Amino acid sequence: MSPATVHLVIPCFQESGRIGPFLAELCEVTHELGGVTMQVVEDGSDASEAARMREIITPLCQRHAHLLPPLFLPHNLGKGGAVYAGWDQAAPVDWLGFVDADGSCSATEVVGLIQRARLQPAALTALFASRWDQTSSKVQRQWKRRLMGRIFGTLVSTLLRIPIHDSQCGLKLVPRAAYLRIAPKLSILGFAFDVELLAALHDSGCAFEEASISWHETPGGHVHLIRDSIRMARDVLAIRKRRRKR
Repeated sequence: MSPATVHLVIPCFQESGRIGPFLAELCEVTHELGGVTMQVVEDGSDASEAARMREIITPLCQRHAHLLPPLFLPHNLGKGGAVYAGWDQAAPVDWLGFVDADGSCSATEVVGLIQRARLQPAALTALFASRWDQTSSKVQRQWKRRLMGRIFGTLVSTLLRIPIHDSQCGLKLVPRAAYLRIAPKLSILGFAFDVELLAALHDSGCAFEEASISWHETPGGHVHLIRDSIRMARDVLAIRKRRRKR
């Protein structure tokens, strides 16, 4: 029996300075797995950034047929918008996934999550990589971000009544059939898109599991700790309000 197929999106905005080594390693390890396609989605960066990304990605596409040509969005949609743009254009597969471009979730962890997905008899349960054990030596993170992550995780699980520790880790696999059922209901395209995705999957009856991974913080991110945390908290409240109306 052929292994379950996976399409993995790598959303990017101004990531040319960080993606190169990670993408090269990811191409190698997923080639060995087989049954995986990948695509970088460039989320509306300027022309010079897009040119740098082409210089990085084109040689890798030539060496690795499963790395598809990048998708360049004309305008910045947000991380969720980039992920969904890649998923919506994907050929039929069993699983849709994404991983952050910075390599904080290593290529080895990506492979491990795909292998875990393939142990399922059918693609029925979404898999969310998780840094839930914030005190573990496996999770290398600034104390401020550890604290904010714990607070935000508590906020999500309490307000939405969904038992999850870490909704925001940048590595997830979702059964394609489950995504197609909920796609019309998804409207948040920024950093809190993971939360809306989680809530929509949960409400549709799709189970999910958290998979503990090793994770190391990579300098140069675009998330503003306070400003974006406030925006994400507002999005969580909006999600709760919409769920109550349904």
